[in-house]
Amino acid sequence: MKKDTYFTIPNALTFLRLCGIPLFIYLTLNLHANAWAIVVLAIGGATDYFDGKLARAWGQTSRLGEIADPAIDRLYILAILMVFLIQGVLPLWLIALLITRDLVLGVVTIGLRRKGYGVLKVTYLGKAATFNLMYAFPFLLLTHMHNALGTIAFVIGWSFAIWGVGLYISTGIDYLRSATSTIRGGYVINS
Repeated sequence: MKKDTYFTIPNALTFLRLCGIPLFIYLTLNLHANAWAIVVLAIGGATDYFDGKLARAWGQTSRLGEIADPAIDRLYILAILMVFLIQGVLPLWLIALLITRDLVLGVVTIGLRRKGYGVLKVTYLGKAATFNLMYAFPFLLLTHMHNALGTIAFVIGWSFAIWGVGLYISTGIDYLRSATSTIRGGYVINS
């Protein structure tokens, strides 16, 4: 059951996650405190999980939550990718690929809205793609350490990153197909 109330615990968790984005950037670029930045990412991941879970369990889902949750996910990913570019953690081509996917879907979402359709529904695979990337990023932050922990972080981080990038691109293609089908009056592909 959707409610129009914006002042709910799930929405407060979503807002808390949003506040973590500038904090993450400040910690990594100004203070070079990657360990604290990882804590911020962990809290962001936990609030991402619990805001939706609590909203559904307590009947506090809202339009704000439906729009803000995926938007904040995209902002987190963009902020992390920019930090990774500056710190040299990921190659430019990979960062460009991930950002291009989000830009294309952003333009498609605007097109859907202009034609009177709602935003694309986030799929289970779409959430899995974001989860894999968000799980990979903290490990990738640790790869600069020149010890056994850095080596282990490299293996784990890139393992999740490869799966995450694959899912991120494939779900982007699925979302694009779904939008195209919706605009043409066909059946929505989201599954």
